[in-house]
Amino acid sequence: MDFRLTEEQQAFAQAAREFAQGELAPHAAQWDEEHIFPREAFSKAGALGFCAMYAPESIGGLGLPRLDATLVFEEMAAVDPSTTAFITIHNMATWMIGSWAQPGVRDHWGPLLATGEKLASYCLTEPGAGSDAASLTTSARRDGDHYVLNGAKAFISGAGDTDVLVVMARTGGEGPRGISALVVPADSAGITYGRKENKMGWNSQSTRPITFENVQVPVENRLGEEGEGFRFAMKGLDGGRINIATCSVGAAQGAYEAARRYMGERRQFGRALADFQALQFKLADLLANIVASRQMVRLAACKLDEGDPQATAYCAMAKRLATDLCFQSCLDAQQIHGGYGYLKDYPLERLVRDTRVHQILEGTNEIMRLIVARHILTQEADLR
Repeated sequence: MDFRLTEEQQAFAQAAREFAQGELAPHAAQWDEEHIFPREAFSKAGALGFCAMYAPESIGGLGLPRLDATLVFEEMAAVDPSTTAFITIHNMATWMIGSWAQPGVRDHWGPLLATGEKLASYCLTEPGAGSDAASLTTSARRDGDHYVLNGAKAFISGAGDTDVLVVMARTGGEGPRGISALVVPADSAGITYGRKENKMGWNSQSTRPITFENVQVPVENRLGEEGEGFRFAMKGLDGGRINIATCSVGAAQGAYEAARRYMGERRQFGRALADFQALQFKLADLLANIVASRQMVRLAACKLDEGDPQATAYCAMAKRLATDLCFQSCLDAQQIHGGYGYLKDYPLERLVRDTRVHQILEGTNEIMRLIVARHILTQEADLR
């Protein structure tokens, strides 16, 4: 087993680090405070290829392995998990369109999304269908060469600010086999966006409900065949779980680096905080948890890249482990800062708020445990 990164991988990580320090770090606190959706920053990310990391090269994507994408997302999330998380969602939607859209739709939207000129939202969750995504009720009734789309989605990242939606809708009977995926222009007649949700964190990306009322969607805008939507959604979520876990690792790394600097600068009782053994142990545990999470996420990414039959279980384990441990790491780094960690003058309180939701989205961590348990008990999975 070789854990060393290649020179090319190191170059990607360095480019992402420079982008994060130059374009995200100076503005992240303001975007959070003022709830700004930083469209210009997304365009700059697209110019570097960061909006289509693993999308096909045929649409202008980089076509990189998921492992390489984690290196980029981690560097950006160390500075701004909220903005980075939206970039990962956009990447997922871009990859889906580049992989399964009909040629006309793919050739139109793919290059625009790959460069960040246009942005995409992923629409799966509904008011009554969160963890139980297969029970979604948004419908797409076939009417000649169009579908008529009706229903509602909830907690959609970027809604109201993006240009195209990848929507999971029911075109057939009950259950997962009745679900199809549609590419829907965000300004289509019949689409209504609800109020921007007032969230605990993730404030640099808008989150709104969406209502569809007799929205006309050309049949050619379907991804793949009818009934394949749920399969595409689950494939997307495997990668999405790696992405969000990576954002947690990055945020925790940023928190750790801030805590280490603070311990060297802050003095109490005539001594630097770094001289207190209790805090030394806390910092050591913090780093160990980050390293363990990082390696678990990269292992899962490799399993997904290889098409391993147990990749879904590995992605679920990585998401559960990394989002739990790294949220706690952010809390521990905040604790090291004492009262200063509670102030918005320091990044710790924002990192804590932004990473809390990672334990909930892309499937709650309770659902991650359920996925792994099913693999263990029903598929005789060998997860060694």
